[in-house]
Amino acid sequence: MLADSPPPARRVLAALAGLALVGLLTAALLPVREDVSVATPALLLVVPGIVAGLLGGRLAALVTSTAAALALDLTFIEPYGTLDVHVVDDVVALVTFVAVALTVATLLTMATERRRLAERHAAELVAMEQAGDAQKALLRSVSHDLRTPLAAIRAVTTDLRDDSAAYDETTRHELLDMVSDEAERLDRLVANLLSLSRVEAGALAPDLQAVDLDELLADRVRRLPRILKDVKVETHAPEVLPLVDADYTLLDQVLTNLLENAARHAPAHSTIRIDVRELRGDDSVEVAVSDQGGGVRPADRQWIFEPFRSGKSSHTSGIGLAICKAIVEAHGGHITVGDSVDGKGARFAFTLPVHWARPEPADG
Repeated sequence: MLADSPPPARRVLAALAGLALVGLLTAALLPVREDVSVATPALLLVVPGIVAGLLGGRLAALVTSTAAALALDLTFIEPYGTLDVHVVDDVVALVTFVAVALTVATLLTMATERRRLAERHAAELVAMEQAGDAQKALLRSVSHDLRTPLAAIRAVTTDLRDDSAAYDETTRHELLDMVSDEAERLDRLVANLLSLSRVEAGALAPDLQAVDLDELLADRVRRLPRILKDVKVETHAPEVLPLVDADYTLLDQVLTNLLENAARHAPAHSTIRIDVRELRGDDSVEVAVSDQGGGVRPADRQWIFEPFRSGKSSHTSGIGLAICKAIVEAHGGHITVGDSVDGKGARFAFTLPVHWARPEPADG
């Protein structure tokens, strides 16, 4: 089966374009019709049918070629202005013109439709390959992300169960804290995967409420001691900051992903900076997380928020930043990446709408 026919509107426009071209060619040739043979306008009037066929398919080609045949008969075959044809050569020329015009237009249209069909099949194959690659990437990355904390948990629990390993109380608490941290890391991975599935299903709907960013940031930094243990975190925010309209859990996930990403790429003992400011003209608040790592190359910034597209030096699933983008945009904001303030690392900034108090319903 050939490719789908062009939509009706396109067929109509193609036919109109073909008819207009017939009119233009006829008008251009009319002043010199006594100086040329019938073959010249016949050859030129084949063109509008071809153009219409390429643009709008067979029906447009048929309409245009029919109009071209009428224009040839009425304008260039004597007696002019009538459909009568008295000379055998003119009859042959007219019949040949109609046959050639329709045949050429039809063949070119079929070739165009076959090309469109091939392109559609090629696009479908590419889409299938991309879906397959995405699934493979998901399996590889998730497998790696799962194995690392699971290996740590298994090693610690094995040591704790070994009666020959005598640990003092402080060491035992440190090991148990490590198990707890790795379990939380697994929980974050699962949360990202669940959010990714909700994004792909179009079911990511934030439960908006008034959120205090100062409180959320302080809580988030406090609850990530192991991730942030090798860096210093500085938060810079104005004394008076408006509440934002956000889903607390989803926003917590965004901040966690950005802080974890920054800590992963920041040098030891460097500073991760969190800057919060109100954008009064946009009725929004901007939150920026900057590190002093290697930064993100300008050429990589266009795909950095795509899932499974982590950097060459990264060994993670690459879905954390994609989740951040989806969550921020679901809130009506946007997220960008650029250079940090000192130019030594990356700066990820996102916006959230300011929360406006809604009036209480009147009694009555």
